[in-house]
Amino acid sequence: MTHTPDAALPANDGPDGGANASATAGDGGLHGSVAGTSDAVLGAYRRSIDNIDAAIIHMLAERFRITQAVGEYKATHELPPADPSREERQVARLRGLAAESGLDPEFSEKFLRFVIDEVIHHHLQAASDAS
Repeated sequence: MTHTPDAALPANDGPDGGANASATAGDGGLHGSVAGTSDAVLGAYRRSIDNIDAAIIHMLAERFRITQAVGEYKATHELPPADPSREERQVARLRGLAAESGLDPEFSEKFLRFVIDEVIHHHLQAASDAS
């Protein structure tokens, strides 16, 4: 069974109404072409993936701006850089959200632990800078 990304398919993806998917900036024209042929469906999927990837990067940047502020706050108030009980609550919460969303909870935990490790690294650096 094939699933077409209906919401991702543009109403008009070019002068022929979608038969030739237009390339997005910086993709080298790969989004609309598969093995040398025009493929609007694959191009639409790839544009959706690109948009989601961009949103993920922007959300991570915002998350790290906030955690940097948390690290500075912790450093100036002499609080420990890590909070293992909060981390465990967050892992449990996000594993549940992942399961509800059809995402592998193991993957979500690995991803969150990677992010937490980076945040703690930043908090340790802020504590070092404050002393």
